[in-house]
Amino acid sequence: MTAASKTQKMTLVQAVTQALKQEMERDESILVLGEDVGKDGGVFRATDGLIDAFGEERVMDTPLAESGIIGVSVGLAVAGYRPVPEIQFMGFIYPAVNQIFAHVARYRHRSRGQYPMPMVIRMPYGGGIHAPEHHSESYESMLANTPGLTVVIPSTPYDAKGLLISALRSDDPVIFMEPKRIYRSFREDVPEEPYTVPLSKAAVRREGNDVTIISYGSMMRPALEAADFLARDNISAEVIDVRTIAPVDVETIVTSVEKTGRAVIVHEAPTRSGFGAELSALINERALLHLLAPVQRVTGFDTVFPFAMMEAHYLPNRQRVVAAVQTALEF
Repeated sequence: MTAASKTQKMTLVQAVTQALKQEMERDESILVLGEDVGKDGGVFRATDGLIDAFGEERVMDTPLAESGIIGVSVGLAVAGYRPVPEIQFMGFIYPAVNQIFAHVARYRHRSRGQYPMPMVIRMPYGGGIHAPEHHSESYESMLANTPGLTVVIPSTPYDAKGLLISALRSDDPVIFMEPKRIYRSFREDVPEEPYTVPLSKAAVRREGNDVTIISYGSMMRPALEAADFLARDNISAEVIDVRTIAPVDVETIVTSVEKTGRAVIVHEAPTRSGFGAELSALINERALLHLLAPVQRVTGFDTVFPFAMMEAHYLPNRQRVVAAVQTALEF
Protein backbone atom coordinates (compact mmCIF):
# COMPACT_ATOMS: atom_id res chain seq x y z
CA MET A 1 0.00 0.00 0.00
CA THR A 2 1.38 3.40 -0.97
CA ALA A 3 0.68 6.93 0.20
CA ALA A 4 -1.13 7.57 -3.09
CA SER A 5 -3.49 4.61 -2.73
CA LYS A 6 -7.11 5.36 -3.52
CA THR A 7 -9.61 4.68 -0.76
CA GLN A 8 -13.35 4.38 -0.51
CA LYS A 9 -15.77 4.49 2.39
CA MET A 10 -16.77 0.93 3.13
CA THR A 11 -18.70 -1.06 5.69
CA LEU A 12 -17.17 -4.13 7.30
CA VAL A 13 -19.20 -6.53 5.16
CA GLN A 14 -18.23 -4.66 1.99
CA ALA A 15 -14.57 -4.96 3.00
CA VAL A 16 -15.00 -8.72 3.39
CA THR A 17 -16.57 -8.98 -0.06
CA GLN A 18 -13.81 -6.95 -1.68
CA ALA A 19 -11.09 -9.00 -0.01
CA LEU A 20 -12.65 -12.23 -1.28
CA LYS A 21 -13.08 -10.87 -4.81
CA GLN A 22 -9.55 -9.49 -5.09
CA GLU A 23 -7.92 -12.65 -3.75
CA MET A 24 -10.04 -14.86 -6.00
CA GLU A 25 -8.85 -12.78 -8.95
CA ARG A 26 -5.25 -13.21 -7.81
CA ASP A 27 -5.39 -16.92 -6.94
CA GLU A 28 -7.52 -19.35 -8.96
CA SER A 29 -7.19 -22.03 -6.28
CA ILE A 30 -9.50 -20.09 -3.92
CA LEU A 31 -13.02 -21.52 -3.83
CA VAL A 32 -16.02 -20.26 -1.82
CA LEU A 33 -18.68 -22.68 -0.62
CA GLY A 34 -21.55 -22.67 1.84
CA GLU A 35 -25.27 -22.30 2.32
CA ASP A 36 -26.71 -19.58 0.02
CA VAL A 37 -23.29 -18.08 -0.74
CA GLY A 38 -23.81 -18.25 -4.51
CA LYS A 39 -27.02 -17.05 -6.12
CA ASP A 40 -28.24 -15.25 -3.00
CA GLY A 41 -24.82 -13.81 -2.14
CA GLY A 42 -24.96 -15.06 1.45
CA VAL A 43 -27.50 -14.32 4.16
CA PHE A 44 -25.65 -11.06 4.92
CA ARG A 45 -24.61 -10.53 1.27
CA ALA A 46 -20.92 -10.98 2.12
CA THR A 47 -20.42 -13.04 -1.05
CA ASP A 48 -22.66 -10.88 -3.22
CA GLY A 49 -21.61 -10.85 -6.88
CA LEU A 50 -18.92 -13.51 -6.56
CA ILE A 51 -20.86 -16.17 -8.46
CA ASP A 52 -21.31 -13.74 -11.36
CA ALA A 53 -17.60 -12.97 -11.39
CA PHE A 54 -16.24 -16.51 -10.95
CA GLY A 55 -19.00 -18.95 -11.81
CA GLU A 56 -20.57 -21.91 -10.05
CA GLU A 57 -17.36 -23.97 -10.10
CA ARG A 58 -15.67 -21.53 -7.72
CA VAL A 59 -18.67 -20.20 -5.77
CA MET A 60 -20.76 -23.16 -4.71
CA ASP A 61 -24.11 -23.33 -2.97
CA THR A 62 -24.18 -26.36 -0.69
CA PRO A 63 -26.85 -28.38 1.12
CA LEU A 64 -27.67 -27.49 4.74
CA ALA A 65 -24.94 -29.76 6.05
CA GLU A 66 -22.15 -28.05 7.97
CA SER A 67 -20.23 -31.28 8.55
CA GLY A 68 -20.29 -31.88 4.81
CA ILE A 69 -19.24 -28.32 4.00
CA ILE A 70 -16.13 -28.58 6.18
CA GLY A 71 -15.45 -32.20 5.23
CA VAL A 72 -15.45 -31.34 1.52
CA SER A 73 -13.22 -28.35 2.27
CA VAL A 74 -10.69 -30.62 3.97
CA GLY A 75 -10.50 -32.73 0.83
CA LEU A 76 -10.17 -29.65 -1.37
CA ALA A 77 -7.33 -28.29 0.78
CA VAL A 78 -5.44 -31.59 0.68
CA ALA A 79 -5.89 -31.59 -3.12
CA GLY A 80 -4.21 -28.20 -3.44
CA TYR A 81 -7.13 -25.78 -3.37
CA ARG A 82 -7.74 -22.95 -0.91
CA PRO A 83 -11.36 -23.40 0.18
CA VAL A 84 -13.27 -20.67 1.99
CA PRO A 85 -16.29 -22.39 3.58
CA GLU A 86 -18.89 -20.20 5.22
CA ILE A 87 -20.81 -21.28 8.31
CA GLN A 88 -23.96 -19.18 7.94
CA PHE A 89 -24.18 -18.36 11.67
CA MET A 90 -21.75 -19.39 14.40
CA GLY A 91 -24.64 -21.18 16.07
CA PHE A 92 -24.66 -23.64 13.17
CA ILE A 93 -21.04 -24.72 13.72
CA TYR A 94 -21.74 -27.63 16.04
CA PRO A 95 -22.34 -30.31 13.36
CA ALA A 96 -18.94 -29.34 11.90
CA VAL A 97 -16.98 -29.31 15.15
CA ASN A 98 -15.69 -32.85 14.72
CA GLN A 99 -14.33 -32.02 11.26
CA ILE A 100 -12.75 -28.78 12.50
CA PHE A 101 -11.18 -30.22 15.65
CA ALA A 102 -10.20 -33.66 14.37
CA HIS A 103 -9.13 -32.83 10.82
CA VAL A 104 -8.80 -29.11 9.99
CA ALA A 105 -6.74 -28.29 13.08
CA ARG A 106 -4.60 -31.46 13.01
CA TYR A 107 -3.92 -32.30 9.40
CA ARG A 108 -0.51 -30.63 9.15
CA HIS A 109 0.57 -32.25 12.42
CA ARG A 110 -0.88 -35.64 11.52
CA SER A 111 0.91 -35.66 8.15
CA ARG A 112 4.19 -34.43 9.70
CA GLY A 113 3.96 -31.29 7.58
CA GLN A 114 3.32 -33.07 4.30
CA TYR A 115 -0.17 -31.59 3.93
CA PRO A 116 -0.82 -28.00 4.99
CA MET A 117 -4.42 -26.98 5.46
CA PRO A 118 -4.90 -23.61 3.65
CA MET A 119 -8.51 -23.02 4.60
CA VAL A 120 -10.41 -19.97 5.90
CA ILE A 121 -13.65 -20.79 7.70
CA ARG A 122 -15.79 -17.65 7.78
CA MET A 123 -18.69 -17.20 10.16
CA PRO A 124 -20.82 -14.28 11.37
CA TYR A 125 -20.97 -14.36 15.16
CA GLY A 126 -22.42 -12.53 18.13
CA GLY A 127 -25.65 -10.79 19.03
CA GLY A 128 -27.17 -7.40 18.53
CA ILE A 129 -29.37 -7.96 15.48
CA HIS A 130 -32.49 -9.39 17.16
CA ALA A 131 -31.98 -12.82 15.63
CA PRO A 132 -33.78 -15.97 16.84
CA GLU A 133 -32.23 -18.81 18.82
CA HIS A 134 -28.94 -20.33 17.54
CA HIS A 135 -28.08 -17.16 15.64
CA SER A 136 -26.25 -15.06 18.27
CA GLU A 137 -23.56 -17.29 19.75
CA SER A 138 -20.12 -16.00 20.68
CA TYR A 139 -18.16 -19.12 21.58
CA GLU A 140 -14.75 -18.05 20.32
CA SER A 141 -12.97 -19.49 23.36
CA MET A 142 -13.95 -23.00 22.20
CA LEU A 143 -12.04 -22.42 18.96
CA ALA A 144 -9.14 -20.57 20.57
CA ASN A 145 -8.65 -23.59 22.83
CA THR A 146 -7.94 -25.79 19.79
CA PRO A 147 -4.25 -26.09 18.83
CA GLY A 148 -3.70 -25.75 15.10
CA LEU A 149 -6.29 -23.04 14.51
CA THR A 150 -5.69 -19.32 14.08
CA VAL A 151 -8.76 -17.39 15.26
CA VAL A 152 -9.24 -13.86 13.88
CA ILE A 153 -11.92 -11.32 14.85
CA PRO A 154 -11.84 -7.91 13.09
CA SER A 155 -13.53 -4.82 14.48
CA THR A 156 -13.18 -2.35 11.59
CA PRO A 157 -13.64 -2.42 7.81
CA TYR A 158 -9.93 -1.66 7.27
CA ASP A 159 -8.86 -4.58 9.45
CA ALA A 160 -11.52 -6.89 8.02
CA LYS A 161 -10.08 -6.58 4.53
CA GLY A 162 -6.41 -6.71 5.53
CA LEU A 163 -6.82 -9.57 8.00
CA LEU A 164 -8.94 -11.61 5.60
CA ILE A 165 -6.35 -11.24 2.84
CA SER A 166 -3.64 -12.37 5.26
CA ALA A 167 -5.81 -15.34 6.22
CA LEU A 168 -6.46 -16.27 2.59
CA ARG A 169 -2.72 -16.29 1.92
CA SER A 170 -1.91 -18.44 4.96
CA ASP A 171 -1.04 -22.11 4.54
CA ASP A 172 -2.61 -22.94 7.90
CA PRO A 173 -6.31 -22.98 8.80
CA VAL A 174 -7.88 -19.73 9.96
CA ILE A 175 -11.23 -19.23 11.66
CA PHE A 176 -12.44 -15.80 10.56
CA MET A 177 -15.21 -14.59 12.85
CA GLU A 178 -17.16 -11.60 11.54
CA PRO A 179 -19.10 -9.49 14.09
CA LYS A 180 -22.43 -9.19 12.33
CA ARG A 181 -23.67 -6.51 14.71
CA ILE A 182 -21.29 -4.05 13.05
CA TYR A 183 -21.45 -5.41 9.50
CA ARG A 184 -23.11 -2.17 8.36
CA SER A 185 -23.05 0.07 11.43
CA PHE A 186 -20.29 2.42 10.24
CA ARG A 187 -17.95 3.10 7.34
CA GLU A 188 -14.29 4.02 7.12
CA ASP A 189 -11.68 4.62 4.44
CA VAL A 190 -10.42 1.34 3.00
CA PRO A 191 -7.73 1.21 0.27
CA GLU A 192 -9.07 -0.11 -3.02
CA GLU A 193 -5.95 -2.12 -3.75
CA PRO A 194 -5.15 -5.34 -1.85
CA TYR A 195 -3.13 -5.07 1.37
CA THR A 196 -2.48 -7.22 4.42
CA VAL A 197 -2.82 -6.70 8.16
CA PRO A 198 -0.59 -9.10 10.14
CA LEU A 199 -2.23 -11.98 11.96
CA SER A 200 -1.51 -12.44 15.67
CA LYS A 201 -0.79 -8.74 16.21
CA ALA A 202 -2.99 -6.58 18.45
CA ALA A 203 -3.64 -2.90 17.78
CA VAL A 204 -3.51 -0.02 20.25
CA ARG A 205 -6.65 1.90 19.30
CA ARG A 206 -6.15 4.62 21.90
CA GLU A 207 -3.20 5.39 24.13
CA GLY A 208 -3.64 6.05 27.84
CA ASN A 209 -2.00 5.83 31.25
CA ASP A 210 -4.62 5.00 33.91
CA VAL A 211 -6.24 1.76 32.76
CA THR A 212 -6.07 -0.72 29.87
CA ILE A 213 -9.36 -1.74 28.23
CA ILE A 214 -8.98 -4.90 26.15
CA SER A 215 -11.56 -6.10 23.64
CA TYR A 216 -12.22 -7.29 20.08
CA GLY A 217 -14.97 -7.51 17.47
CA SER A 218 -18.18 -5.58 18.04
CA MET A 219 -17.33 -4.94 21.70
CA MET A 220 -14.64 -2.51 20.57
CA ARG A 221 -17.45 0.02 20.12
CA PRO A 222 -18.50 0.20 23.82
CA ALA A 223 -14.83 -0.05 24.83
CA LEU A 224 -13.94 3.05 22.82
CA GLU A 225 -17.13 4.83 23.88
CA ALA A 226 -16.19 4.18 27.52
CA ALA A 227 -12.70 5.60 26.94
CA ASP A 228 -14.21 8.77 25.46
CA PHE A 229 -16.61 9.08 28.39
CA LEU A 230 -13.85 8.57 30.97
CA ALA A 231 -11.72 11.23 29.32
CA ARG A 232 -14.28 13.83 30.44
CA ASP A 233 -13.12 13.14 34.01
CA ASN A 234 -9.45 13.16 33.00
CA ILE A 235 -9.22 9.37 33.19
CA SER A 236 -6.82 8.20 30.52
CA ALA A 237 -7.77 4.77 29.14
CA GLU A 238 -5.60 2.78 26.75
CA VAL A 239 -7.71 0.61 24.43
CA ILE A 240 -6.31 -2.61 22.94
CA ASP A 241 -7.97 -4.40 20.03
CA VAL A 242 -6.80 -8.02 20.26
CA ARG A 243 -7.79 -8.80 16.61
CA THR A 244 -6.31 -12.34 16.67
CA ILE A 245 -7.25 -14.26 19.80
CA ALA A 246 -5.23 -17.36 18.88
CA PRO A 247 -2.31 -17.05 18.90
CA VAL A 248 -2.83 -13.93 20.98
CA ASP A 249 -0.38 -11.01 21.02
CA VAL A 250 0.61 -11.26 24.68
CA GLU A 251 3.43 -8.73 24.41
CA THR A 252 1.25 -5.78 23.39
CA ILE A 253 -1.27 -6.51 26.14
CA VAL A 254 1.31 -7.00 28.88
CA THR A 255 3.27 -3.90 27.86
CA SER A 256 0.10 -1.83 28.18
CA VAL A 257 -0.88 -3.28 31.57
CA GLU A 258 2.64 -2.76 32.91
CA LYS A 259 2.21 0.91 32.03
CA THR A 260 -1.32 1.46 33.39
CA GLY A 261 -1.44 -1.04 36.27
CA ARG A 262 -5.11 -1.87 35.66
CA ALA A 263 -6.98 -3.99 33.12
CA VAL A 264 -10.62 -4.29 32.08
CA ILE A 265 -11.52 -7.02 29.56
CA VAL A 266 -14.70 -6.75 27.48
CA HIS A 267 -16.39 -9.47 25.43
CA GLU A 268 -19.97 -10.55 24.75
CA ALA A 269 -19.48 -14.28 25.38
CA PRO A 270 -20.48 -15.65 28.79
CA THR A 271 -18.11 -14.97 31.69
CA ARG A 272 -17.35 -18.56 32.65
CA SER A 273 -14.38 -19.88 30.65
CA GLY A 274 -14.71 -17.02 28.17
CA PHE A 275 -11.63 -15.68 26.43
CA GLY A 276 -11.43 -12.96 29.07
CA ALA A 277 -10.42 -15.65 31.57
CA GLU A 278 -7.43 -16.54 29.39
CA LEU A 279 -6.43 -12.89 29.06
CA SER A 280 -6.77 -12.39 32.81
CA ALA A 281 -4.57 -15.42 33.47
CA LEU A 282 -1.91 -14.17 31.04
CA ILE A 283 -1.90 -10.76 32.69
CA ASN A 284 -1.58 -12.29 36.14
CA GLU A 285 1.24 -14.57 34.98
CA ARG A 286 3.20 -11.89 33.13
CA ALA A 287 2.40 -8.60 34.89
CA LEU A 288 1.26 -9.42 38.43
CA LEU A 289 3.74 -7.12 40.16
CA HIS A 290 2.56 -4.19 38.02
CA LEU A 291 -1.13 -4.60 38.86
CA LEU A 292 -2.70 -2.00 41.14
CA ALA A 293 -6.10 -3.73 41.14
CA PRO A 294 -7.63 -7.08 40.20
CA VAL A 295 -8.39 -7.59 36.53
CA GLN A 296 -12.02 -6.75 35.78
CA ARG A 297 -14.22 -8.58 33.23
CA VAL A 298 -17.26 -7.10 31.49
CA THR A 299 -19.04 -9.87 29.59
CA GLY A 300 -22.28 -11.50 28.67
CA PHE A 301 -23.99 -13.54 31.37
CA ASP A 302 -23.76 -17.27 32.03
CA THR A 303 -27.06 -17.96 30.34
CA VAL A 304 -28.26 -18.91 26.89
CA PHE A 305 -28.25 -15.81 24.67
CA PRO A 306 -31.66 -14.19 25.14
CA PHE A 307 -34.33 -13.29 22.62
CA ALA A 308 -34.62 -9.77 21.20
CA MET A 309 -36.31 -8.08 24.17
CA MET A 310 -33.35 -8.83 26.48
CA GLU A 311 -30.45 -8.41 24.08
CA ALA A 312 -29.60 -4.89 25.20
CA HIS A 313 -29.46 -6.06 28.83
CA TYR A 314 -27.24 -9.03 27.99
CA LEU A 315 -24.64 -7.30 25.83
CA PRO A 316 -21.90 -5.19 27.49
CA ASN A 317 -22.34 -1.46 26.99
CA ARG A 318 -20.50 1.76 27.78
CA GLN A 319 -22.03 2.06 31.24
CA ARG A 320 -20.87 -1.39 32.33
CA VAL A 321 -17.36 -0.78 31.02
CA VAL A 322 -17.14 2.57 32.79
CA ALA A 323 -18.34 0.97 36.05
CA ALA A 324 -15.64 -1.71 35.79
CA VAL A 325 -12.98 0.94 35.20
CA GLN A 326 -14.16 2.87 38.24
CA THR A 327 -14.02 -0.32 40.35
CA ALA A 328 -10.41 -0.85 39.28
CA LEU A 329 -9.48 2.78 39.97
CA GLU A 330 -11.08 2.74 43.44
CA PHE A 331 -9.50 -0.52 44.57
